Amino acid sequence: MPTRLSVNINKVALIRNARLGNLPDLVQVAKDCERFGAEGITVHPRPDERHIRYSDIPQLKAVNTTEFNIEGNPTEKFMELVQQNQPTQATLVPDSPDVLTSDQGWDTIKHKAFLIDITQQLHAAGVRVSIFVDPVAKYVEGAKAVGADRIEFYTGDYAKQFEADREKAVAPHVQAAKVAREAGLGINAGHDLNLANLRFYQENIEGLLEVSIGHALIADALYFGLSNTIQLYLRQLQ
Repeated sequence: MPTRLSVNINKVALIRNARLGNLPDLVQVAKDCERFGAEGITVHPRPDERHIRYSDIPQLKAVNTTEFNIEGNPTEKFMELVQQNQPTQATLVPDSPDVLTSDQGWDTIKHKAFLIDITQQLHAAGVRVSIFVDPVAKYVEGAKAVGADRIEFYTGDYAKQFEADREKAVAPHVQAAKVAREAGLGINAGHDLNLANLRFYQENIEGLLEVSIGHALIADALYFGLSNTIQLYLRQLQ
């Protein structure tokens, strides 16, 4: 199965929120991303709504024609948002409200009872559950134990180490992905993947179902244009 590209549009919302108007139009950008070849749209609303606003979610869901993925810490408000809008997938991320960006995965052992409850609630709403984890076997196994459908590997450390030693950088992901496949978990990945490191990652992670990319893709689009940039990323996944 080919790896799907889900475009995270948080940075588009951040630019919009720098002014009081609706430029760029977030909903139109989401539609255009799909028109240009994106196979999913990802958003990560945060409590301070510094980029994605809660009011954006139903509008984005209404126009989505591929897959819609909502990421976030499963607070009460987040759960209400997901249950009301029923995206294709909810990616559970253990970030605090004031963190700049997600930089670590769940300890699925320590938070097992909590994650079981959250997963059951999301499944009852018909939502696929992915749990954001570091590439560590015990946390992958823990994700399986709580009933998740998929895991999303945090790839920030991979991206940092890539230029110095790509084989060493990807090795923990290769090992953890094997554990995921044996457990019957789907594999997603995201954080700091870009045009330089994406192909190598995809070639080494057997069964990689989805990558969620926002920051680098939107930055590249400033130079190459959004349509061209999405095509460039899709080529890395072929």
